[in-house]
Amino acid sequence: MHTPVRHPENSGSSPIDPYVQLVSPDGVRTPDPLYDRWIEDIDGARLQELYIDMAVIRRIDTEATALQRQGELGLWPPLLGQEAAQIGSVRSLRSSDFVFPSYRENGVAYCRGVKVRDLMRVWRGNAGAGWDPYQVNMAPTQVIIGAQALHAAGYAMGITRDGTDDAVISYFGDGATSQGDVSEAMVFAASFNSPVVFFCSNNQWAISEPVALQAQVPIANRAPGFGIPSIRVDGNDVLAVMAATREALDRARSGNGPTFIEAVTYRMGPHTTADDPTRYRDSAELDQWRRKDPLSRLQALLASMGLFSDEFAAEAGRRADDVAAELRAACLGMPDPLPADVFAHVYSEPHSWLDRQQEQYSRYLSGFAGEENR
Repeated sequence: MHTPVRHPENSGSSPIDPYVQLVSPDGVRTPDPLYDRWIEDIDGARLQELYIDMAVIRRIDTEATALQRQGELGLWPPLLGQEAAQIGSVRSLRSSDFVFPSYRENGVAYCRGVKVRDLMRVWRGNAGAGWDPYQVNMAPTQVIIGAQALHAAGYAMGITRDGTDDAVISYFGDGATSQGDVSEAMVFAASFNSPVVFFCSNNQWAISEPVALQAQVPIANRAPGFGIPSIRVDGNDVLAVMAATREALDRARSGNGPTFIEAVTYRMGPHTTADDPTRYRDSAELDQWRRKDPLSRLQALLASMGLFSDEFAAEAGRRADDVAAELRAACLGMPDPLPADVFAHVYSEPHSWLDRQQEQYSRYLSGFAGEENR
């Protein structure tokens, strides 16, 4: 693994932080002798597929945000602006690889095959987990900051024991890198040479705190201290993200251990729908990052190749709208959970202590029987 250079970016960590970029913000493809080989198979048709992926997950995000504003979801963590980081990485995985996400990787979940109904279950308050992780090889949403990095390191150690060439990827934000769990995960991954990719989506803000407050150097510079190679990429460039992720996965599969990827991107919306970003960030900063929008960038590249016709744009829009309509219908048609469901899936086997609680709660609820007719 080499030190990434080439394209400067003021990420908030230091005045000039280099990263790998293959497509400029205005859609110009820059040849790269080190990273082009990882994306040689990405032709025009594949680029169009990547664009549709990003358009669909942005539409999912827009629809879910609207549902929360309409009182149909309790909360939603927007991914607006981070589409390239999610799509470029998830489309590099094999189906047998395992994903440990944070709460914002809803686009990753969709591409892994999670049904849109299951994307909504937790945020509507209907379930403690949205999907069966073994059906899609992706763990449920993790809200505890950074905890999934430890889970990923442990799972990757298990892969080594099993003797397969599968890999693991763990997603987290820049704020999570200040958590002890992430540091401990990197210690274990490095010590056991585990096949795990630590994917940090540096979206510049840990809720209301800028990345410069917690990182005086680029976040990727931390990993080598644990003995883990790292790379910084333009997180709004889907091809750069894909190239870096493929390289890291190849390293993991080849028995060469973990890699840390810092994808420099930006959270265009609030931290969650309970947040008001206008209270802590300047609108000029937002305008600066709008000019680096990942969808606009890929659209410009496709247009330069003669591949962004009106027909293609309409097809991408139809695909996105169809998924959004399915999501809305699934959310509004979701039955409310029963009160006793809170006791389900707490333990894997019968538990007398929990049984007593459930019996007492049932007696409590029975005291309200018939009140609706009074």
